[in-house]
Amino acid sequence: MSEAPRALHRSVPHESAALHVTGTARYTDDLPAPPGLLHGWVVPAPAATGTLRGVDAAPALAVPGVVAVLTAADIPGRNRIGPIVHDEPLLCDGPVACFGQAVAFVVAESREAARLGAAAVRVDLAPGPAPVVSLAAALDAGRFLTAPHTIARGDPDAAIAAAALVLEGTVDSPAQDHFYLETHVARALPDGEGGLHIVSSTQHPTEIQAEVAAVLGWDAGRVVCEVPRMGGGFGGKESQATSFACLAALAAVRTGRPVSLRLDRGQDMSWTGKRHPFHARYRAGFAADGALLGYTVELFSDGGWSLDLSGAVMDRALFHLDAGMYVPALRFTGRVCRTDLPSNTAFRGFGGPQGALVTHTVLHRAAVALGLPLEAVLLRNAYGPGTGTTAPYGQEVRAPRGAAMLRRLLTEAEVSARRAEITAFNAGSAWRKRGLGLMLVQFGISFTNSLLNQAGALVHIYTDGSVQVNHGGTEMGQGLHTKIQAIAADALGVPPARVRVTATRTDKVPNTSATAASSGTDLNGAAVAAACATLRARLEPVAAGLLGGDGPVRFADGLAHGAGGASVPFAAVARAAWVARVSLSATGHHATPGIAYDRDAGRGTPFFYYAWGVCAAEVELCGLTGEHALRRVDILHDCGDSLNPAIDRGQVEGAFIQGLGWLTAEEVRVSPDGRPLTRGPSTYKVPSAGDLPADWRVRLLDDAAQPGVVGGSKAVGEPPFLLAMAVPAALREAVAAFGAHPASLALPATPEHLLAAVTAARGASWG
Repeated sequence: MSEAPRALHRSVPHESAALHVTGTARYTDDLPAPPGLLHGWVVPAPAATGTLRGVDAAPALAVPGVVAVLTAADIPGRNRIGPIVHDEPLLCDGPVACFGQAVAFVVAESREAARLGAAAVRVDLAPGPAPVVSLAAALDAGRFLTAPHTIARGDPDAAIAAAALVLEGTVDSPAQDHFYLETHVARALPDGEGGLHIVSSTQHPTEIQAEVAAVLGWDAGRVVCEVPRMGGGFGGKESQATSFACLAALAAVRTGRPVSLRLDRGQDMSWTGKRHPFHARYRAGFAADGALLGYTVELFSDGGWSLDLSGAVMDRALFHLDAGMYVPALRFTGRVCRTDLPSNTAFRGFGGPQGALVTHTVLHRAAVALGLPLEAVLLRNAYGPGTGTTAPYGQEVRAPRGAAMLRRLLTEAEVSARRAEITAFNAGSAWRKRGLGLMLVQFGISFTNSLLNQAGALVHIYTDGSVQVNHGGTEMGQGLHTKIQAIAADALGVPPARVRVTATRTDKVPNTSATAASSGTDLNGAAVAAACATLRARLEPVAAGLLGGDGPVRFADGLAHGAGGASVPFAAVARAAWVARVSLSATGHHATPGIAYDRDAGRGTPFFYYAWGVCAAEVELCGLTGEHALRRVDILHDCGDSLNPAIDRGQVEGAFIQGLGWLTAEEVRVSPDGRPLTRGPSTYKVPSAGDLPADWRVRLLDDAAQPGVVGGSKAVGEPPFLLAMAVPAALREAVAAFGAHPASLALPATPEHLLAAVTAARGASWG
């Protein structure tokens, strides 16, 4: 009998694909409304600064259908939340922090009644000073949320002073809205026995459990948080789902009825944090052959009004300033600034893109100044035997792949021949110019806070041989549950169709880490595999008894196979185990080994491994409109031994397009008084089908299994986001073809910014 194919390392559809495309997948707000469901609406602060003097709820309570108006005075526990530092009032109780901060919460019989009630609430606000709404203004005012964090080695100042080429300048990276399809939503349901059940669109159910309990003054064990699935997260639901769940919970306890809170698109974009804008000041010294000899960078980010995860985001930005390059002498310092804007938060890449962008921009500027092709500078500095293999923070970069992958890409993407074609095209075209850019990605995988690198799982086998899995990770469309299903099926030797992965719940798997840092499969998959190994060990002697021998037993194809070729169905083994009173339920736990980081010393091993990727992007730019098109994109990406190549390829493609949006289209705008100006797709452009490359070639690196990780796979959520940095490199080349290489290219490189760059390159003036 031939074996069925393994569940792992196969391209199979997403486990909810049919539900997604038919519109039948259930998200938090799709769940049946429980009897007596109330609806909540946030009353936002009407200004970015000021002091709250009072809230007049009487007009709102007069609106038909309004049940209650809650303020800070109604909070029985702690009116401070936050993922690391509890510095965020759930409901404003004094100074206003930003436009849209929650001042009161209206609960009504319908969403419309809640909306009308919120509009009727009178907020008495003492005027405050003019708000600080930009990173530059915060820097000028010396407003900081964190002390400096420094990573250093060698004497970079001496190395720069002795270099053949010294570059000095700045690099700015923009904000970006998460623009998930499902906005923030939460339901809170009293269980009638002194507990509370929260259903939330969150990446971190344990944080919601803990913070809801703190706000209510309860033990955490009285709160259960469940996550059915999310319509996207991208980091925006790692910490910022918490306040909305807490508001729904507070109202549910105060009214004794279930409460739902769902933001509309405008509210979500106005009140929630974005990707952190960054400003970098650098000095770099290069040898004539392009070697980076000394490098100093000061990084500043806009944290918004509270700390949120900004400190950790800055740390990862510092970790990724090496950008796949060995730098012998360096000093990297980072600090988070405070503005009067919604607190910025986690976003795919978590600071890594902002750090890597600085160095790749500097390398491109050095290539231009030295008259070298960009690939020559990248290859001269990439980690490897010819340069070095120690990261700035002291971690050994084992088996670096960047240089070898870039050489392969240069051949497969025909970069040399295409550069000649681009030169010929540009010479014969007055108003349309082309450019080709490259990107090398090195991305560290693990939470940089070591304690978060753990996960749990709960696996049940039923007497009919079916399997149910619950784990601490949340499904936000990225295929985590599909991979977990395959891991469990492979470990137990049953078909994936016999494995069901259930909604994440804190009463099944406690004390979970957020599904973030691209570690969802690594951590939770290993925990599931551990639980399955325990179950398999219990079943082996039972199966051996059924097979009539003491030899080894192998589980595969839904059967238990004996040494002599006999087999019995897995279901028969499960039932026999139950009859023999053998437990068919097991927990599993995984903690990533060998990682630690001393923040004070700036030294350690924060990452378990690195993911690598390379990209070549060719653009065509119109000098009359500033519009551009992607003619061709070649990507070679390292997913280790992919658990599901189809899903991983989709993650690579989706991340690239999201990175493209950050760098070329998605411009977050705020008025001088702190009011958001980009509140929906009419004012905020996200990439669409027309922005896809005309010729797109994506390959996953083969023979790349990663030791010590379930299935030998690698994380794929965040690393490919950085591949899109090849596009601004290509755009700079296209702009240069109009007359001069741009000293800088404002990001996002919208048509307006590109047209200004072309005008400057041509030496023309506006008007």
